Parts: sequence; C-alpha cells; structure tokens
Amino acid sequence: MVIKVFLASSSGSTAIKKKQQDVVGFLEALKVDYTQLDIACNEENRMWMRQNVPEEKKPANGIPLPPQIFNENGYCGDYETFFDAKEDNMVYAFLGLPPPPGSKEAEQADEAHVVENGTHAEETNAEENPDDSIEVPVEERNGDDEATEGETAGDEALAEEDQAVEETDEVTEDTQAQAEEEEEQEEEELRQLEEQDEQGSEEEEEAEVQEEEETE
Repeated sequence: MVIKVFLASSSGSTAIKKKQQDVVGFLEALKVDYTQLDIACNEENRMWMRQNVPEEKKPANGIPLPPQIFNENGYCGDYETFFDAKEDNMVYAFLGLPPPPGSKEAEQADEAHVVENGTHAEETNAEENPDDSIEVPVEERNGDDEATEGETAGDEALAEEDQAVEETDEVTEDTQAQAEEEEEQEEEELRQLEEQDEQGSEEEEEAEVQEEEETE
C-alpha cells in the first residue's frame, strides 16, 4: 500500500503551502512511506486527483484543493480530515494503515478491544493459570531480556509519535491562527485554477478556428 499526497509545488497560497508542509512533515516524523504527486506541473496528476475525490467531499465549486491524501486508489481525505485524525491520535486509521506496537493509537485500539470484550485476554489467561501470575523475585528475573526489549521498542515508538506531534504543533497553531487569511488565499488559488482552465479552453478554440481557416 502506497500513501499518495497530491501537492501543488508552485502554489501562490501561503495557507496551502503550510497545510502541505504540515501533512508531509507529520508523515515523515512517523516514518510513513508516501509519494508526493505534483498537480501544478503535471496535468495528469491534477485530473486524476479531481476525478478520484468523492463528489460528496468536493467543495461547492467542484474543485478540490491540495493537499489531498489517498491510500493507493482509495481516498483518505483532505487537510481538515487529516488534522482531525491527528488531534484524535487516529492518523494510522485515517491512512488505512495498522498502528505500530506501542503507539498511542495502538493503545487506544487495545483499550477499545478490552471494553468491547469485557475482559482482556491476558487477564483471562491469568485466571486460568493462577500459577503463572505469582510474582517472581527480582533476583530470578535475569532471564527476561526479551520482555525488556519488547517494552523498550514500545517506548521508542511512543516517543517517536510524541516527537512527531511536538514538531507539528507550531505549524498547527499558525494554521489555526490564520483561518481568515487561509480562506482568502484559497479563493485566490481557486480563481487561478479556473483561469488556467479557461485559458486552456480559449487556446483550443483559437487553434480550431485557425485550422478551419487554413482548410478553407
């Protein structure tokens, strides 16, 4: 599974640039493999993105703005849904990926499993095998290296996720603080995209007229 992030490399909107940086920076901090697809320099990428964003997810004018995120051909969401997932520690679920062991999202999923089933599997095993639950003295625990390594790996994964959240906090605060500016810049971006489409249509019409005149 490949995560695809559709971006506009030459966007004139500061708000869009910040959103793109926020998404890319967070994915890199989590060490999630992804591919950037530029819609500004590649018409095929732009058309594919527009065609594959679900109709109910498109804005009123029908033109979705970057960043747009996909898992292969499956639509994940735009920046707003990505931001909500990040706030809820549900980014892996948003991307359609399994959370790594030790991450907050994995812990939440485990807690939800416990609540849904009533009892934890480990607790059930402890009840069935009471001898296994007897505490072993510290002096006899020298052989528990594998357990210690597993705990360490979980702690490292949790620390990486915490660091990713911290690294993107500043960008998130800036994005929220400039909400009005973002709306204005997004409107300007839409206007530019529409002008590009109109210009392309006019050039095609002129080419057809010139061809007809030459034929005559």
